Amino acid sequence: MRLLLGELAPVPAEPARNLERIDRALSGRSVDLAVFPELFLSGYRIGDRFHRLALRHGDPSWQALQAIAGRRHCAISVGAPLASRERPGEVENAVLTVRPDGSSGSQSKRYLPSYGPFEEGSVFTPTHSGRPLEVEGQKVGFQICYDAFFPEVSRELALAGAVLLVVISASPVTSKRLFEKVLPARAVENAVPLAYVNRVGVEDGVVFGGGSVAVDARGEPAEVEWAPFPGGAAEERTGEVEIDLTDAPRWRPFRPVLRDVASRPPP
Repeated sequence: MRLLLGELAPVPAEPARNLERIDRALSGRSVDLAVFPELFLSGYRIGDRFHRLALRHGDPSWQALQAIAGRRHCAISVGAPLASRERPGEVENAVLTVRPDGSSGSQSKRYLPSYGPFEEGSVFTPTHSGRPLEVEGQKVGFQICYDAFFPEVSRELALAGAVLLVVISASPVTSKRLFEKVLPARAVENAVPLAYVNRVGVEDGVVFGGGSVAVDARGEPAEVEWAPFPGGAAEERTGEVEIDLTDAPRWRPFRPVLRDVASRPPP
């Protein structure tokens, strides 16, 4: 599976402009899945505007994303505030995946940081479960930023059949070294490749750290072909990487962690 990693900075509270940036990033590309950072459609530090900008199925931004996916012939996964279907008036921090045929799925964030510069717990409602989404006939497990620090999130997705883990993020530069340690561990302990896309730029005084990467099922870095983002800021870039989805089933017999976990009776 060929991925595009969009290490970009969103325009705060301007979904239409961010959709245009997604479309521009895909110009001339031939990829299966394009991945963009956490809350990329809305921006990260926009306070109570999340409620006004929360996506609902079939609204203009949703339709625009479907149109881009169809025109560019690839699936698109992007972070966005999502209006809760179960709890009217509440908003979830989600990754929305739209396929070229217009079908879609989403995964909401499970763990919301509420420390330091983060105020997610006062804005969003967490979810308590995760499931892989189908992309190009393959099961892909999505999670968002802080979720990666909880091994059970990746483990649940892997046990459900995910052959690729994708983490989107809006992480500050001060957390970069922590992600550099955690992400390969999530890949190794589940014997599954992983792609990580973090945003860049400065928003409301927070400097975001980039550091997007892909690793194989042994936690080794994959080769990403990076290029500057046309018309973007100096630190913005996009990268293409080929992910071998046979890596997980081929490697797991040599590191049968999932088999051994699944065979153990519950405590």
